[in-house]
Amino acid sequence: MTSAKTARRPHHWRRDLIELAALFTAVAVADAIANLIGHQPDGPYLLIASAVALVATATFHTWWARRHSHAPPPGPGDAGAARDRGAVAASTEEEPSLSAEDTVLWRMRTTVRDNPGSLAALCTTLARLRIDILTLQTHPLARGTVDEFLLRAPATLQAQELTREISAAGGSSTWIERADAHDLVDTPTRVLGLATRTALDAAELPLALRQLLGRCTIHSLPAVSITGRPTGESAPVEGVLEETVMRLRDPSGGVITVERPYLPFTPTEFARARALVELDARLGPRVPRSEDVLTLPEGNEITVRRADGDDLAAARAMHDRCSPRTLGLRYHGPVGDADRYLDHLLSPRFGRTLAVQTASGRLVALGHLLWDGDETEVALLVEDDWQRRGIGSELLGRLVALAVEAGCESVYAVTQSHNTGMVAAMRALELPLDYQIEEGTLVITARLRTAPTTSTAPTTPSQQAEQRARAQQSEHAAQAERARR
Repeated sequence: MTSAKTARRPHHWRRDLIELAALFTAVAVADAIANLIGHQPDGPYLLIASAVALVATATFHTWWARRHSHAPPPGPGDAGAARDRGAVAASTEEEPSLSAEDTVLWRMRTTVRDNPGSLAALCTTLARLRIDILTLQTHPLARGTVDEFLLRAPATLQAQELTREISAAGGSSTWIERADAHDLVDTPTRVLGLATRTALDAAELPLALRQLLGRCTIHSLPAVSITGRPTGESAPVEGVLEETVMRLRDPSGGVITVERPYLPFTPTEFARARALVELDARLGPRVPRSEDVLTLPEGNEITVRRADGDDLAAARAMHDRCSPRTLGLRYHGPVGDADRYLDHLLSPRFGRTLAVQTASGRLVALGHLLWDGDETEVALLVEDDWQRRGIGSELLGRLVALAVEAGCESVYAVTQSHNTGMVAAMRALELPLDYQIEEGTLVITARLRTAPTTSTAPTTPSQQAEQRARAQQSEHAAQAERARR
């Protein structure tokens, strides 16, 4: 990020040396001319006349330059202004030329004293800056109140200037980031949409919490480790709020930890998150029951569906039919420990799992989309007799489609450098890939910002509900935008 100060050209010593040499040359020439003319009969008069002419010429040149160089100040389309506008909490992108009538959306939080007139002072400052207040929420604190605004401001207004003005009006701990049209949807509508998604699918809880609380990191810490030992992770029923960290009791056991280092949580946000977790606990385990029947090139039919803890026995039976090499490529550890991972992998709390079964009902493949804090992992296991038939590519495409719907920016796969099948499946996604290899372990990361939805399968009930919720949010946003214009 470059400011106007740091954008200045560096000072070069060569330029100073050239200017100094030019000055000495000019002095030498002037001295030579003065000695030549000064010894003439009318020399003094000629020198005085020359000096007056030089002074008059310099004065006229200065006047002319000032009169014709008063160009308008740099517009919002200039690179410097674009860089200044990009200096916000969320690091927005540089924009093309903007006119004085263009506006942008900002989300702003600031803390004010709980005194009469505090909010009025902020509103007066915003009105003076020609900023329109679209929505306002208040988060009461023990001392003071956090006011959260959605603002439409002139595009030429810089975040730093807005922060200074808000501070002068009595606001403190001000935080600003860019917003978009989806933020025009009122909070009750958005929360009800997230509750609907959570009610349909237990795997939606971490995603719903992230959308409810903004950019944050969520970790699900189990009460029992993979080896069967207690982890000691627990939280009281009412949860714990510690500034930038929430700890909520996981209905399936363990703790859900939510971290947002850049912005402290408010008691209001904590109450909303706790209500969402309580809803999940009351509804119990649930996974959308939808199946897609596909035909392989050789004519065999397979069924792709969501999997959960009820498939634990079938998954262990598939492990028994897999070769040690296949299990080693998938779990990167002792083959005897493979069954220990299944409880974690099949839990909806840690991600989504797709299963492939034959016409006879035998499980032959598993695909996992695992939430890993801010990142998302994809993993595949296909039984030996069913490999090289396109099942892995089909599962991977569907997992990437689920990641795109969940708003993930990237997915990564951990495998071995000689696992050509997994490498080929990742490359077949036709996405930008990054490779990292260390001691034979290969990590392939696919960026999803421009990812197409590669799966052609019908949507599940939870996906249909999510699509309807998003369509309603877009429609509400468009209506709100038209109404305000």
